[in-house]
Amino acid sequence: MLVTGAAGLVGNAVRVMLEQAGRDVIPVDRVAATEEGRPIVQCDVTEVHRLHAVVQGQRLAGVIHCGAFSGPMVARDNPPAMVAVNIVGTANVLELARLHAASRFVFCSSTSAYGVTELELVPEDVPLRPTTLYGASKVSGEHLVAAYRSQYGLDGVSLRLSWVYGPRRTTDCVIRDMITDALAGKPTRLAFGREFHRQFIHVEDAARALITAYEQPNLPRNTYNVTGGSYLTFSKIAETVRTVLPSADISIADGEDPVDDRQTRFDIAAVQRDLGFSPRISLADGIRSYADWLGKKSAGGGADNG
Repeated sequence: MLVTGAAGLVGNAVRVMLEQAGRDVIPVDRVAATEEGRPIVQCDVTEVHRLHAVVQGQRLAGVIHCGAFSGPMVARDNPPAMVAVNIVGTANVLELARLHAASRFVFCSSTSAYGVTELELVPEDVPLRPTTLYGASKVSGEHLVAAYRSQYGLDGVSLRLSWVYGPRRTTDCVIRDMITDALAGKPTRLAFGREFHRQFIHVEDAARALITAYEQPNLPRNTYNVTGGSYLTFSKIAETVRTVLPSADISIADGEDPVDDRQTRFDIAAVQRDLGFSPRISLADGIRSYADWLGKKSAGGGADNG
């Protein structure tokens, strides 16, 4: 099977879990790399001929598509790149899957597709009103997956992941900042977020959800919400960090995140019912393991890819 974005945060976790389970994986990313001693094949999803060359002569059982710009804070000043990678790139990978008669296509979408939400509990079927190009690109990807399913019979599904945290995250992450500051004996001073809610999910839970969707025999829905089960303000997240690292010195000002939507709690009943998936890693346990990983990374003198 093909895993795109296999050197990234979620894609790498997906690749590792599949390989540990003995699955044959074709891992690709835009830059060649070696992760855990295993090579990642260079393949940009915008390079359609390269995509076909990578899988030529191999059986393509299915695809977990994680290769994309991974948040509203990424490529903000380069809209054409966002469109090329997240929309055209997704179309390229879908067409690859169609031509190779893949049995399942799992698309790594995002709760950014919703934009601002108002309902107390948000199901998958509310209208999508993204406020960022990133969110719009995920909506576009979902529609492409659904259209390939209805028109060509490619069995596809989109999982709307909430904010993913954990080892190897390189883009903005308030949890990582709180932990790394505490480990370094530095104060954390946030200019916003005291009462701003965010729904985090640990990278291992996110990867497990994608693999569960890939392996599920029947998928009643085209889309599923997937979160870590918590709905907390930055202040409450800081309290959780302090339970793990009592020396953490964190203060948070009022105000909303300037690059994130104000969102209410997402309903994960459908993914629990249809896929039998529930998050396993509590926020406290996730922060504890993440702090351990970051501490070892710092002690080893390596670059922080957290």
